[in-house]
Amino acid sequence: MSRTPDSAATPVAADIVAVGDLQGCLPSFEALLREVEAASGPVRLWLTGDLVNRGPASLASLRWAADNEARLVTVLGNHDLHLLALACGVRRAHRDDTAAEILDAPDRDDLLDWLRRRPLAHLQDNHLLVHAGVLPAWSARRTVELAGEVEAQLRGPRWHEFLATMYGNRPARWDDHLTGADRLRVIVNALTRLRFCRPDGEMDFDTKDGATGGPPGFMPWFDIPGRASADATVVFGHWSTLGLKLDERLIGLDTGCVWGGHLSAVRLADRALFQVACPQARVPGRR
Repeated sequence: MSRTPDSAATPVAADIVAVGDLQGCLPSFEALLREVEAASGPVRLWLTGDLVNRGPASLASLRWAADNEARLVTVLGNHDLHLLALACGVRRAHRDDTAAEILDAPDRDDLLDWLRRRPLAHLQDNHLLVHAGVLPAWSARRTVELAGEVEAQLRGPRWHEFLATMYGNRPARWDDHLTGADRLRVIVNALTRLRFCRPDGEMDFDTKDGATGGPPGFMPWFDIPGRASADATVVFGHWSTLGLKLDERLIGLDTGCVWGGHLSAVRLADRALFQVACPQARVPGRR
């Protein structure tokens, strides 16, 4: 189904459509894309990351994205980084992972090289695309600059070494004076894992409830008063328990496709919403 709200978003190219987390649910994505293009004609796509994992067609999803690189921007999500870490042997597979088919594929090296060269943030026409969130002190432009520090590591010859230092919950707060692995870890955690934080930017990594379920003193990252990125429209995914969020300067698009919810897309120029119902590929709380 689709609908168009009365209010328009900040002006952006008319053919750009943002899509929530695929997580290997390629059949649902293809059904959604048919609906979008029936209404809009050919479009360019912004994908909120987590192309792979937990859904039934992770390999096909990654191949589709790589084959259609000319028409899309996708940022890296935590599941995309998990795949890269699995490939390097710095993480163990979870029971609900669906990455083995990628790691066993004859074109795995080409696909992984393509994936590790994707951005963690993309800014265009005052719309900022990230997977999870933005820390309160970061403007949209600063977010892209900091993302670039991580991207340089992932695209460089020592990317395996970087992935080996990427995981961990500390430091939990940004500081401009951070250096080395600590600095890069905070950037990755904010852009790919963030849901709740304190006004001082301290992040919580345990809570996965909806917007009202944060620990005492924590709130959704986008509700922090004085957030420096508030003058841009932030497009994000990652937070399936939050669900669809369409505010003046926020477009939250993870509507739980892999959990049997919907896959959602929004045409940025006029906020037209497109959704398809998805078969349940995973049960929440099970690994």
